[in-house]
Amino acid sequence: MLSPKRTKFRKMHRGRLKGRAYRNNKLCYGTYGIQALEPIWLKSNQLEAVRKTISRYTKKIGKLWIKIFPDKSITARAKESRMGSGKGAVSHWVTVVKPGMILFELSNAPKVLAEKALKIASYKLPIKTKIISKI
Repeated sequence: MLSPKRTKFRKMHRGRLKGRAYRNNKLCYGTYGIQALEPIWLKSNQLEAVRKTISRYTKKIGKLWIKIFPDKSITARAKESRMGSGKGAVSHWVTVVKPGMILFELSNAPKVLAEKALKIASYKLPIKTKIISKI
């Protein structure tokens, strides 16, 4: 699963999920892509499930780009621990996804195969998505 090798600070503030994506909202590398329509924190294991699905379906025909990376740490306290005594340990990593953001791009695959692979992969995501293409 994806996670950063090192960060300047281990624990981060939660932040807010408001607004649209102004960066990473157009296809750059591939001809087909999955675009998010809702804001969410995507976990690294969800990204890995989508990547496996696309690569399994396209086999060696298509080239896949993952346009997002889980670089935000999420902490969790131990079960049944009392309030106070600081922030919990890092439990997993997420990526902040805003509406309009491109999640995955695919190229060098026939249109029917690419759209089918991306449609199957979008079922793995917990948000509404849209399949977009340059052509």
